Amino acid sequence: MLPRNVKILDQVRAEALRRGIAAGDVERWLGLARPSAFLTQGGDGPVVGAIRGPVMLPADAEDPEFPLIATIDCAALPADVTDLPLPSDGQLLLFGWPEESGWGEVMYVPAGVAVEEREQYPPDFPPDDEEFAEVYAEIPPGDLHLTVDISLPYVKTIPGPPWSPPLPGDPPFEEMTELWKDVLGKVPDGPFSGGWTPLLLGGYGTECNGFNPAWLGANPSGRSGHDGGVRGGGPPDHGDWVVLAEFHGGRQGGASIHWVIQRADLKERRFDQARVLVYWNP
Repeated sequence: MLPRNVKILDQVRAEALRRGIAAGDVERWLGLARPSAFLTQGGDGPVVGAIRGPVMLPADAEDPEFPLIATIDCAALPADVTDLPLPSDGQLLLFGWPEESGWGEVMYVPAGVAVEEREQYPPDFPPDDEEFAEVYAEIPPGDLHLTVDISLPYVKTIPGPPWSPPLPGDPPFEEMTELWKDVLGKVPDGPFSGGWTPLLLGGYGTECNGFNPAWLGANPSGRSGHDGGVRGGGPPDHGDWVVLAEFHGGRQGGASIHWVIQRADLKERRFDQARVLVYWNP
């Protein structure tokens, strides 16, 4: 049986050629494919983390400001499941809130470090408040199972001046991008098939209000409208920003949280330098 990645890329190639896209353009696009991890609360893949669950942090770590979305067991991830310099062991904790005013943060606990359990619900997110309780109910706790996946650029183009030139690896192949969205929408257990709470690690991500999330994390002033939040400032250029993780919660209308970071900061475990975006579509 062909691996999932090969089958999906074969579907993309066949559909692109059927639509009359030049074979050379198709292969250039497919050459941009990057490995990624697709984590769901279903499936038969190995357990590599969990949605919500206990908040376990070292005694000297500050209490998180936002609720825990997911904990990833880095040792359970295959080394080549993404092309990111992820830790080889320890726990990666992703915090955030899938609402219009939500931000978030990333914390990393190395293997062997003593931890203690913290309050599950931060003071500003009380579970007995009706509004917050509704969101918690739509993010049910449970194990995360791994599927080795593939990722292609998802956003057609980055807007030109005064916003930014395109990110490297994001050529303006509008037809191919629309085709990729069509293929993703038809994958039975893909990120938009519904039914499970998916988390993506690595790759290009999907989109944040029509923008590439890695670019938008480095250029928060480039965000149009008020559909989400960006934590932190940002340099005038995009640097080597990557999508660390992306969460699609169960909010009505759709909500996603994007944790982005520069590759060098990820390699040096400077997770406090990560930026978090929330795209809320009511």
